[in-house]
Formats: sequence, C-alpha cells, structure tokens
Amino acid sequence: MEIEFVRSRFIKHFDGQTGNIYFSPGRINLIGEHTDYNGGFVFPGAVTQGVMAEVRPNGTNKVMAYSIDLKDRVEFAVDDPDGPKATWARFIYGMVQEFRLLGVDVKGFNIAFAGDVPLGAGMSSSAAMESCFGCALNDLFADNKISKWDIVLAGQATEHKYIGCNCGIMDQFASVFGEEGKLMRLDCNSREFEYFPFKPEGYKLVLLNSCVKHELAGSPYNDRRNSCERVAKAVAAKNPSRNIETLRDCTWQDLDDVKSEVSAEDIQRATFVLGEKDRVLGVCEALVAGDYEKVGELMYATHQGLSKDYEVSCEELDYLNDIAKECGVTGSRIMGGGFGGCTINLVKDELYDNFIATAKQKFNAKYGHEPKVYDVVIGRGSHKIA
Repeated sequence: MEIEFVRSRFIKHFDGQTGNIYFSPGRINLIGEHTDYNGGFVFPGAVTQGVMAEVRPNGTNKVMAYSIDLKDRVEFAVDDPDGPKATWARFIYGMVQEFRLLGVDVKGFNIAFAGDVPLGAGMSSSAAMESCFGCALNDLFADNKISKWDIVLAGQATEHKYIGCNCGIMDQFASVFGEEGKLMRLDCNSREFEYFPFKPEGYKLVLLNSCVKHELAGSPYNDRRNSCERVAKAVAAKNPSRNIETLRDCTWQDLDDVKSEVSAEDIQRATFVLGEKDRVLGVCEALVAGDYEKVGELMYATHQGLSKDYEVSCEELDYLNDIAKECGVTGSRIMGGGFGGCTINLVKDELYDNFIATAKQKFNAKYGHEPKVYDVVIGRGSHKIA
C-alpha cells in the first residue's frame, strides 16, 4: 500500500494539511491452532499487508474519521458515552476509550485509513486496525509512554467491549510485536514470548483461500472447548497434588489414565491438543536449525490432527491439502479455526508455479471457483512511517 494513496485522501477529505502516517500489519499463524484456550503456545508472525492511517490532531474534542475503503465518514466526540454506530468507526472509538482509561488525555483528531489485509482469509484485519490506531494515539497523545502490551490489551478490550467479539490476544500481539523475518512463540498462559528466525531461502509461504465458510449446527467451537475442559478436569481430579488448570498441564500418561472416565470423543480432542503442543516446540527447534523440511512435516501432521482428531476441517480444505501433497509442497495445513478459510503452505521456489496452477485448475473443476492466492512475507509490527 502506497503512502501517497492514503495521503491524497487525507488531504482531500480534511483541511488540506498533512499529518503523521502509521502502519500495523495483519498476521499469519504458522502452527498452534486451538491451543490458546488450552493454555498452550501459538506461533504467529506479522505480514506485509496491513492497515495504514494518516492522523493529525484537530484542536477540538471531536474525532473526524474517514474510511478510504468504504468511502464513509463519521464524527464523534472523544467523550461520547455511546460512540458511533458504524462498526469500522467503533474500532477507533474503542481504542480512544481504552487509552483514556489508561490515563491518556486524548484530544480530537482527523484520521483517514485504508487496508490491504485480505478479508475472510483469517489474517486479522481488525487487529491491524486496533494496533494502527493504538500506535497513533500513543505517539500523538501519550509521548509513546504506553507499553506495547497495553496497546495489545487495549485492542483486545476494544473487541470485547465495543465490537462484541470475545477474542484472545494472539492477533493484536502479532500486529504490535511483529519483527521482519521473525516468527514469535507466544505462551498464552504467561504471555512470555520468544522470537525465532524465519528466512526460508529457497521456499515461499503462500495462503490458498478456499473462499468457503461452513455454518454448522450447534456450537462446534464451544463443544471442542468443553471436551478439552472435561479432560483437564478429570486429570485434575486424579492428581490433586498437581496444579492442573488446562490441557497444557497434562501429559500423555495423564490422558491414558483418564480414558475410562471421559468419552472417546473427548480423548480424541485432547489427543490433538497435546500433539499440537509438541509440534509447536518441534517447529521452534527446526527453525533454529534451519530445517524447513521438518517444519513442513509438522505442518502436515497438524492438518491431519485438525481434520481427523479435532474435526474442524472441511472437504474443500482437505482437498487443497491433498493437492499440496501431490505437488510435492513441503508443508500445508488449515490456518485458523477451521470449517473453511485458508490453507497455509510452505513450498519450494521451483515447485511454486506448478502448485498454484494445479490448485487453481483442480479446485475450480471440483468446486466451481478458484482459490484466492496470497503470498506471505513476514514483516514488521506497528510503527510510524512518516
């Protein structure tokens, strides 16, 4: 996304003056699905697609906001108790309110923003917005004294309180803390994290978006979460001297010990989670060693677990995974919660063109549309551009 694109709209829709420009990225998650609510690890990285905003204080107590992509303009007072109705504007409103709760004296400002995070691809465009607005508010009104973690938590609180989405912290964390050429292992229990190099020379990372989303009867997400909690509770009952809170605290032996006390389906779900915990740590070791073949092997194992044990895949995603195997792709798996969306693929440079062409042709022949293709480069987290 070009600075000139955002700046020209900012000048046009406000008073002709320029402001500061900020950028925050979307994210991918290489491995570690459905581990966050089980107290485990996730392994995200920031991408080069994101949200760019130009912002300038306007000397009033009003926020004057323009969404370049939606061609929509909204105004609201900084201390408005209700805030705007437009969902996109509530992301700005929420961050303003959360910064005020942190003791920041936020004044009125003009803002125009645009994004190039693909919608529906599971790359967290909403977290990119929150992080971008937080970066701007911190710079303009808080002398950059608000910590990165407080910006992350303000983004999460915005989702919870002003948008109505009960999200975790991975998306905002990746957008704020991302570093170019590095993935991050985040411990969802302690919030400790570590950077790992991701410079796969000779490989490309690419998302294939199935462009399908299956609406399922019941509450499949909650069902799986409940399964995991039942197993953890059964293990805790057998081991009162240990502090067992989530499956993160359980071993393979623990799982074996409670097989007769929970359902086979619950064991199946827990089997995936414990396996995924091991796979995340395996990917860390492989990245340090520069062993991308091992990374790919673990990605396929995660897909198998998500498809067969956790049962959150769908026919279209399994088909894309099969095509990846047929084309010799190093690693491929579902990215995100499942039931549609994307696969994330690690593919050798020399196999890339054939893989993309084959995936488009075969998927279109079977489902009547091509998957969308997004090349992924691991980029920098939230920052001021100009």
